[in-house]
Amino acid sequence: MADDTLPIIDAHHHFWELGHGHYPWLEGEAVAFRYGDYGALRRSYLVDDFRRDHGDHTIVKSVHMEAEWNPRDPVGETRWLHELHDRTGWPHALVGQVWFDRDDAAEVLAGHAAFPLIRSVRQKPKAAPSPEAFVAAAPGSMADPVFRAGYRYLARYGLHYDLQTPWWHLGEAAALARNFPDTLIILNHTGLPSDRSPDGLAGWRDAMAAFAAEPNTVVKISGLGVPGEPWTPDLQGQIVLHTIALFGADRCMAASNFPVDSLCASYDAIFTGLQTITAALPAEDRRALFHDTAMRVYRPV
Repeated sequence: MADDTLPIIDAHHHFWELGHGHYPWLEGEAVAFRYGDYGALRRSYLVDDFRRDHGDHTIVKSVHMEAEWNPRDPVGETRWLHELHDRTGWPHALVGQVWFDRDDAAEVLAGHAAFPLIRSVRQKPKAAPSPEAFVAAAPGSMADPVFRAGYRYLARYGLHYDLQTPWWHLGEAAALARNFPDTLIILNHTGLPSDRSPDGLAGWRDAMAAFAAEPNTVVKISGLGVPGEPWTPDLQGQIVLHTIALFGADRCMAASNFPVDSLCASYDAIFTGLQTITAALPAEDRRALFHDTAMRVYRPV
């Protein structure tokens, strides 16, 4: 059962309206996707859909993550979301799209920063498909000087960096955090611990510890779906509790990644599961995880 006494800020979800703007991955040819077939996502997903999905959970505010809108017009999504907020009151803070290796990176960041709900931006850096294939400082990675040339503008505009990358790139993420100490890095989807084998989990734990050691890092506990397996506290418990132990609850945020993670679980399964896993934690830690950290980091209106 949902704990309706626990206020929640969903720190990572998406809206999209097909036919308004353009989403190449939703409206064009299918692409490789970590959850496999994503045909069920190829429909508009708006505020009423989100409210229906979150049901009895007390979602008081939400943070919208860029949804891979047309990369030729990154600020267009931010403009549309402000119009949506003006009509509906949702969402309450935004993460915009950017491409640090493009010549217009500073211009795009300035465009986002002109909107009052923007707090952070995301670019998924180039990633190796496995730990064995990792190449240090590969083109498009976080250690690439071209990537960093655009990244340095974040401090100028007071924006955070939302990072989505598999755990074997977290060494480069930790170095990025050290080299740019004035920019907060928000790790998406718990470092993507998709390999639940003993070796896979050991590698994930070591990489997460190195990243968590940098003070200007936080993490979203989200995106934990494992294709073919139900989302249960038994499956996810060690991942969730180990992440909280590494970062501390005041550097962790709970999030749904809806509608994307609807491919793996219901909204209720995710949030009731997180509440079950964390039931023995002190009340202040649970409040931080589900509400206070997101309030401090994203400052939703």
